[in-house]
Amino acid sequence: MGLATSFWRFKALAVAVELRLFTVLDRAGGLTAAELADELGTGPRAADMFLASCASLGLLEERDGRYANSAVADRFLVEGREDYFGGFVRFCDTREYPGWGRLTDAVLTDRPTTWDPDVQDSPFAASDTAMLAGFWDALHVAARYTARELARVYDFRPHRALLDVGGGSGAFPIELCARHPALRASVYELAHVCPIAEDRVARAGLTGVVDAVAGDFLADGRLPAGYDVHLVSGVLHNWDPATNLALLRKCREALAPGGVLLVCELVLNDRRTGPPEAALMGLNMVVETVGGRNYAESEYVDWLDRAGFTGLEVRGLGGPGANAVVVAHR
Repeated sequence: MGLATSFWRFKALAVAVELRLFTVLDRAGGLTAAELADELGTGPRAADMFLASCASLGLLEERDGRYANSAVADRFLVEGREDYFGGFVRFCDTREYPGWGRLTDAVLTDRPTTWDPDVQDSPFAASDTAMLAGFWDALHVAARYTARELARVYDFRPHRALLDVGGGSGAFPIELCARHPALRASVYELAHVCPIAEDRVARAGLTGVVDAVAGDFLADGRLPAGYDVHLVSGVLHNWDPATNLALLRKCREALAPGGVLLVCELVLNDRRTGPPEAALMGLNMVVETVGGRNYAESEYVDWLDRAGFTGLEVRGLGGPGANAVVVAHR
C-alpha cells in the first residue's frame, strides 16, 4: 500500500513548494488552517488536509491549532536559505514527474521521455535555458552534501590542482577548496554551463581559487593537463560503457604522473538487486538518456583497469548523490 501511494507524499511536498508554503509560514511565524486558506485563497477543507498531510510527513509542527515549519523544512524548504532544496523538488515535479508518467513508453521503446533525441543532441542542450537553470539549481545542494562526504573519506591534502570533469555548477570544487586552502580547482564543462559555475564560485567567494574551463569531454581529444587529481562525479551513469571507457582513458592520459582519479556514483551491487537509490536512478536514466544506466562496482573497476589505472579501491559514501567513490591511481 505504501509503495502504491508513495506519489501522494511527493505531490504533497511538490505542491507545498509550488505554493511557497514554507516561506509563507516562515514569514508569518505560523498560521492556522483558516488563516492559510485566506492566504492561499483556498477552501478550509483543502487547507486543513493540506496542513495535516505536511505535518504527517514531518514538514510542519502543530501547536494549539497553529502550524509552523519543522526544523528540516526551516533548513531546506524556505526560499533564500543556504541549503534551499526547493529547486530540486520543482525540477522533479515539472520535468521528472511527467517523464515518469510515460515510463511505459520509455521501457517499451528504450528512448527518453523528457526530451526528443530526434530534435536535440542531448538533454543538456544550450537552447533549453530554463531546463538548464532548473537542473543545476536542483543538483547543487545535493552535490554539496555529497562533496562534504567525499572530503570525509578521502584526504585531499596531498593534492594541489583538481579538475572536476563535467562538474556542472561547481559544488564539489567549492566545498573542497573551502576546506583545503592549498587546493586550486577547475570545473571542466560545456561553454554554456561555465557561467553557472562561475556565478556559484563568485557567490562562495572563491573567484581566483576555482575557475571554469570550457570544453566537451566527449568531443575533445584531450582533457586539460596540469592537474594531479581528477573528479568524475555523477557523470558516468549518463553514458554507455564504451563512452565511459573512452572518458576514463582521457583522464589517465591527462593526469599528472602519480595522479589520482576519483569516480563518485550511485553504485549497484554486483547481483543488480539494489540498493534502491542506485537501481531507480538507473531507471531514471532510461527516462532521461539515450544510453545511460547505473552500473555495478565490478563494472567501474573493470573500466578503470582497462584504462590503465592501478591501486583501485572502493570506499563507501553516505552522500545523497553517491554511495561509493572508486579511487584509482595513474
